Amino acid sequence: MELLLETVALFCLKLAYETEDSSPILRDDLVMGDYEREVFGLLVRRGDVEGIQRKVGECLSLALNAIGGVDTVLGRELHRLSANLNATQTMERLNAPIIALKIYLKNIL
Repeated sequence: MELLLETVALFCLKLAYETEDSSPILRDDLVMGDYEREVFGLLVRRGDVEGIQRKVGECLSLALNAIGGVDTVLGRELHRLSANLNATQTMERLNAPIIALKIYLKNIL
């Protein structure tokens, strides 16, 4: 799950900060420091659903702003998927909304 969470964060940060004329954001870039696999791994091992939601939410907020907010078609869907993640209350149920976010973010990149 840590890799999946890191991937969602990476895709969000790519949307927020990557431009056509710059080099791509990679997993080892400084901007990924608070969202790397080890950070998510600690939250997963603790079973900290709220911590995971908060950390992913930070990235999703950046991505949502980058695509124009909730008043756009892309933004409404991202907001809906984010709400699904935030409604999850157990570690066992986190996988499906995280996978949905990853697929959606990958498609809009």
